[in-house]
Amino acid sequence: MYCLPGIYKLLNYGFFLSWQRSVLVLLQLMKNNKPLPILLNVDIIDAGTEGQSIGKVDEMVVFVKGAIPGDLVDVQVTRKKNKFREGNVILFHKQSERRTEPPCEHFGTCGGCRWQNMKYDSQLFFKQKQVYNALVRIGKLDIPEITPILGSAKIYEYRNKLEFTFSNKKWLTKEQINDKSLSFEEGPGGNRNALGFHIPGLFDKVLDINHCHLQADPSNAIRLEVKKYALENGLTFFDLRDQHGLLRNMIIRTTSTGEVMVIIVFFKNEADAIAGLMTHLQKTFPQINSLHYVINEKKNDTIFDQEVHLFSGEPVIFEQMENLKFRISPKSFYQTNSDQAFQLYKIARDFAGLKGTEIVYDLYTGTGTIANFVAGKAKKVIGIEQVEPAIADAKINSAFNGINNTLFFAGDMKDVLSDVFVQEHGKADVVITDPPRAGMHEDVVRTIARMQPEKIVYVSCNPGTQARDLMLLDEWYKVTRIQPVDMFPHTHHVENVVLLERR
Repeated sequence: MYCLPGIYKLLNYGFFLSWQRSVLVLLQLMKNNKPLPILLNVDIIDAGTEGQSIGKVDEMVVFVKGAIPGDLVDVQVTRKKNKFREGNVILFHKQSERRTEPPCEHFGTCGGCRWQNMKYDSQLFFKQKQVYNALVRIGKLDIPEITPILGSAKIYEYRNKLEFTFSNKKWLTKEQINDKSLSFEEGPGGNRNALGFHIPGLFDKVLDINHCHLQADPSNAIRLEVKKYALENGLTFFDLRDQHGLLRNMIIRTTSTGEVMVIIVFFKNEADAIAGLMTHLQKTFPQINSLHYVINEKKNDTIFDQEVHLFSGEPVIFEQMENLKFRISPKSFYQTNSDQAFQLYKIARDFAGLKGTEIVYDLYTGTGTIANFVAGKAKKVIGIEQVEPAIADAKINSAFNGINNTLFFAGDMKDVLSDVFVQEHGKADVVITDPPRAGMHEDVVRTIARMQPEKIVYVSCNPGTQARDLMLLDEWYKVTRIQPVDMFPHTHHVENVVLLERR
């Protein structure tokens, strides 16, 4: 099963490797100054996290990039640990029946959509399995039968927000490097400029994107026009390592109602250049409802601490669910799959089983989307969130929709949700919690347990940390309903909603 290759043998295998994988493997070998093994005839038996699949060789677990369950492959090991190996596919002996042809020209180089080569029904199967394994094997929980995962009606063009990065050091494919007719000069007019996504594991390299299938038009047209204008007018693309250049990031947001927001982030305040690009966008794309720019001279890309300047149009756009409208500002958080978010919130509301007399606590409320969505069926809803601008949006969303039975509070959850807070605002009959991937702080879990709500609806984007938190609550609460939801087709990510009822 094992083969220790020399560099010459590895280069023979290089024909089957993608260019970036070949480079990384060779660098790893040179760094270690000794060859890592090639594993022969590895049967891929399961799908893992982070887009890897799982194989076994002599009872050793192997995490494999570039394979899907059902493949039979040779694997170049890139990392050795006592209990597992990691590696890349270098040769297919048999391809899985679960495979499908990915439509994206950037598949395999771009870090997103790593399951795009797997049929969608298989993706859903492994996501549901991931939820089961987390709750039963990690959480050791006694659970009811899991309701079949709710798939996404749209498996492409489902995202309402994408963020692109400008770079003067475009990631070059093997084909581009070998094409002697191409030159790759840096500078304002050079073709080392890129506008796209970061290469996984390489913070200063960006893949230039021709067409992304994740967001509907006019997203691609706007991105390509911005790049075209920048090249034609000598605007400099950002150097992520040395921190210079004008154009830094671009954010495109869309809504199910057809509204469009564009935010261009510049590194320097070059007024004439900024005005030229923004005016060109305004005239070329009259369908942009909200056009903004930001000057960010910091070393990190976040704009939450930066001033956003409205160039033209409205300061916000609106998303709609049922009879409610939700205000989306440039800094707002909103679930990036609008259609599936609607399904998710309906499930959470159904699990809560509200009759109009309950006090509901919505923890990690964000911009108050769930709080406002369930408010019409509750006596009072109290939302808590750490990010103050999000709480400001939550209050505006309530006022805009004529909702007067919500209260919102900003602060660290473990500090705000105290016994004193509960005494002041009333004990919750129902708690809805939708924490970040890290899950809930143990102090928060204990406070919920002391409050003894009749029901807890736990919405999670990470079944592993969800299972950990449910273990802590298991003494007082029993899991009675489980509904996974696929928010992100072609990725391993899965959302899961669990109903807990007091024992």
